[in-house]
Amino acid sequence: MTKKEKMVMTYLCNRCQRKKTYLISPQEITQALSKKYVLSVEEIDEIMVTLANENYIDFVVSDGKNGYFYCVNLKKSGQSYLVDTKRNRRTFGMLVLRSMFLATVSFVFGIILRAIFKS
Repeated sequence: MTKKEKMVMTYLCNRCQRKKTYLISPQEITQALSKKYVLSVEEIDEIMVTLANENYIDFVVSDGKNGYFYCVNLKKSGQSYLVDTKRNRRTFGMLVLRSMFLATVSFVFGIILRAIFKS
């Protein structure tokens, strides 16, 4: 997933809390993400299609008086997206910490061996 797709998916997960269908306009998504990215309506359309193809969401485009809206429903993988993201970050953090610990132990062990065999 690209950064923009991740941001849109995070917004959708926060907005669509329950297993209901929500009406969301492309302008709402643009306004929510305007602090980090400038997205056009065409980009949002492409991102929504990509997320649907990756089995995160179901959506249907609905025309209204004020433009068109997305009728968005999260699938199982979409509902667990935030939890999976947190789990992946935690796993990555633990991997980095473990690597730093092993590097430190290896360095100390090397210093001890040098001190023993130097004399």
